Amino acid sequence: MNHSVMHIHPDDTVFVALENLPAGVSIEVGDNLVMLREEIPVKHKFSIIPHDTGEEVIMYGVVIGKATQKIKAGDRITRKNVHHATSHEKAVPGSASWTAPDVQSFEGKTFMGYHREDGKVGTRNYWLVFPLVFCENRNVKVLEDSLLDQLGYSTRTHHALNIQPLIQKFQEGAEATDILSVKLTDGSPGPPPNRFFPNVDGIKFLRHQGGCGGSPEDSETLCRLLAGYINNPNVAGATVLSLGCQHAQMELMQQSLDAFGVSDKPVILLEQQQYPSEREFLSEAIRQTFAGLMKANSCQRTPSPLRKLVLGLECGGSDGFSGITANPALGFTSDLLVALGGISILSEFPELNGVEQDLIRRSVDQETADKFQRLMDAYSDHAAAVGSGFDMNPSPGNIRDGLITDAMKSAGAARKGGTSPVADVLDYTEQATKPGLNLLCTPGNDVESTTGLAGSGANMIVFTTGLGTPTGNPIAPTIKVSTNTMLYDRMRDLIDLDAGSIVGGADTLASKGEELLKLIIRVASGEVWTKAELLGQDDFIPWKRGVSL
Repeated sequence: MNHSVMHIHPDDTVFVALENLPAGVSIEVGDNLVMLREEIPVKHKFSIIPHDTGEEVIMYGVVIGKATQKIKAGDRITRKNVHHATSHEKAVPGSASWTAPDVQSFEGKTFMGYHREDGKVGTRNYWLVFPLVFCENRNVKVLEDSLLDQLGYSTRTHHALNIQPLIQKFQEGAEATDILSVKLTDGSPGPPPNRFFPNVDGIKFLRHQGGCGGSPEDSETLCRLLAGYINNPNVAGATVLSLGCQHAQMELMQQSLDAFGVSDKPVILLEQQQYPSEREFLSEAIRQTFAGLMKANSCQRTPSPLRKLVLGLECGGSDGFSGITANPALGFTSDLLVALGGISILSEFPELNGVEQDLIRRSVDQETADKFQRLMDAYSDHAAAVGSGFDMNPSPGNIRDGLITDAMKSAGAARKGGTSPVADVLDYTEQATKPGLNLLCTPGNDVESTTGLAGSGANMIVFTTGLGTPTGNPIAPTIKVSTNTMLYDRMRDLIDLDAGSIVGGADTLASKGEELLKLIIRVASGEVWTKAELLGQDDFIPWKRGVSL
């Protein structure tokens, strides 16, 4: 077997280079040899059969593009000779078969979680503070400055770089060129020590630029998203600051809370225009927040079955190895969790473009398939109406690392969802309640997508990356998995687990998927803090679907 290349699916008309391949090298393809007509960089693809102009190029067993010119066997697949295209075959819902993986080694295992009155279980116990409108962002910052340090939750000393060596050099009369060689040090990242409320894992402060000046739809969506964050089992309660005159009124927020059935958590709704001064307003917010934290501190971790895990599946900064290492390994983890009765959520609808028919075949019924197709079509039509399209999804970094069409990127990205049936399809902010694989309509933008995953109930997120996306989520612990070992070695301060070992054969998709589930259990139990948590990567970007007015 040639370990320098990979043939992913028997129907594929291309191979993937697992290392840099020079021109002139002969590669075994079945009983034949294909000589490379040009250099093939690692992670890129080359044709193993001739393609006429207009002929379909197959990878992962699906159409990922069409030839724009004649391609000979041994030619590199590039943006010059292939353009985005997908299959238009009709699929029958429920026609896909599924064999669940063996979960015997995980049966009966538990994680230590925070049990909520509605039956959900959190992997963290957070208090939220956020504004209904961007006018209140400063006041949220005042609460953050007032509460974090004094309650022992500040991690700023861990993240800040020490610039004293620079100051000392300047005082000694150093030139600017001398400054450039000074090595800076930082603190040791870790969870906040000496927490005043030991059972409260943190106070999370969200800020955004919405709530007013946009379409009514955007304000309604924002309120549903924020209500989803409160409804997330990782959240014990929340303090919500309102100015009073914005589009995102407190009534909208309360309607969203009621729609999600949030009645068992303390939610403090405060409107600044009802107070005689800002100082009085903030003082009341701090008093009520402190009282809420006292209640949140009464909740302690207790054993919970693995079916209470709700796993968000995310990828960002994808490379040519994403679809053959980290993504399918995460897909195996997803299948394990589904077989154990848990929920996994696959998002990023632009990155499902080209694999719709496979997901329709996997849908449990016609209604589920129809909702998926309806949401995909509406999103695609909206993108086209503003001069864009799903085919424009690959970023320059994706293309440079071998993902040359959206269909190719999508086919690899969809492997995060494993092979289990699609149990439900959710529009943005809808809550995940059905065990099994759920599809959630979000953008392909990494942070907008992870923001949506947590808003729909994910109490854990696994984020695969080939280029090293530095991000996390405020309330859902985010495990970062590298697609290649070179990235893992270079960015260990960001990455929790390496899936690059699959390329060299040291691991299989199954063994890495099981290893990942074991890590998820440890993180969910609070035994391990993810690198994103330690670095304070609390990224939060609501999806603005309307227009600014």
